[in-house]
Amino acid sequence: MSQATPTDTAEATGQVLEFKLGPETYCVDIDYVTEIVDVGELTGLPNAPDYIRGVMDLRGRTTAIVDPKTVFDIDGADADAQRIIVFDPEIIADRKAAGWLVDEVHQVVTLDPDTIEAAPDSGREAVRGVVNHDDEEGFVIWVDPQAVHM
Repeated sequence: MSQATPTDTAEATGQVLEFKLGPETYCVDIDYVTEIVDVGELTGLPNAPDYIRGVMDLRGRTTAIVDPKTVFDIDGADADAQRIIVFDPEIIADRKAAGWLVDEVHQVVTLDPDTIEAAPDSGREAVRGVVNHDDEEGFVIWVDPQAVHM
C-alpha cells in the first residue's frame, strides 16, 4: 500500500484549514481533512500514550482522538476543546481513523506562496512552515499531521 506523501506547499488545492490550539493559530492541508465534528463522549483507553485522549465512534468507525496540545507541548490545557478535525485514514501510518481535538476551527484559506516561511531548523519535523499573514492574525503554524501519526 502506498502512503500519501506530504508536499512542500499545499499544491493539490492550495488550501489549508486554520484552527486554534491554546493561544496560537495552526493550519493543515485541507486535503488531509475528511470532516470536522463536535466533541462527543470519548472512551478512554488503558495504557494508551498520554496524547491519545480516547476513541469515539464516527459513522461506525472507531476513531482515535489525539490531543495535539500534548504532542506539540502547547500551553492552554485549561481551554476546553470544542471541535475534532478528522483526518483521512490514508495519511495515518496504520490506516486507522484519527482526529485532533482543537479549541476552535476558523476557516479554510488559500495560501499565498509569498507568505510561507521555512520552519526553524530547531523545530519539530511536523512543522512544515510558518504562514505570515501580516495582519491581526499574525503567524500561523503549518503542521503536517502525517508526521505526527507516523
